[in-house]
Amino acid sequence: MAEPKRLSYYLLDGLMNKLYETWRLFQDNFLQYLSAILLLGLTLLAIAEVVRRYILGVSFEWQQDLVTFGILSGIFLFFGITQARRAHLRVSALLLLLREKGGKTGRLIASLAEIFGQVLAVWICAYIVWTSSEHLIYLIKEERKTESLYFLMWPFFLTFLISIGFLGISFLFQLWNEVKLLAGLPGLPSMRKEEEDSGPIL
Repeated sequence: MAEPKRLSYYLLDGLMNKLYETWRLFQDNFLQYLSAILLLGLTLLAIAEVVRRYILGVSFEWQQDLVTFGILSGIFLFFGITQARRAHLRVSALLLLLREKGGKTGRLIASLAEIFGQVLAVWICAYIVWTSSEHLIYLIKEERKTESLYFLMWPFFLTFLISIGFLGISFLFQLWNEVKLLAGLPGLPSMRKEEEDSGPIL
């Protein structure tokens, strides 16, 4: 019985590592550039609109809505990338203290706290997407628009939900990695290589 279980584990672990590699390629080679293009393009549009309004005395009625919701969409799309790089602000002093000074028990408590936080984060992301899907359907059916009445609201709201889903996926991979480390197994090779290239992740 042990051999089939071990084989299943290695197959699952290999699949998770391959999925993680694909996920990071998608984030780094497509998603971050899409986000950057949105932010840069809409920032330039906002600057151009300031020039038009205060020098030429004219402005586009739709510009403010597009800039506001477009920039927010660009920021939302970067949520998952920031989490994958562990670049979100976090209070980690206690966990660091436990790992460095708490011995084996301290490291265990720190790992369990990390896992609890990641489980909670995955659940929150899934909950937001699931419970907000009804509102998305409402926006589509009612054809609700932004304040300028030029743009439908649902594409922006859909981008937000997709971004929260992407954030949850990043948490899920980190959860799998942390569980493996707690079990005394090596973490995901691709994630471990990222840590070696960028320095220790706190």
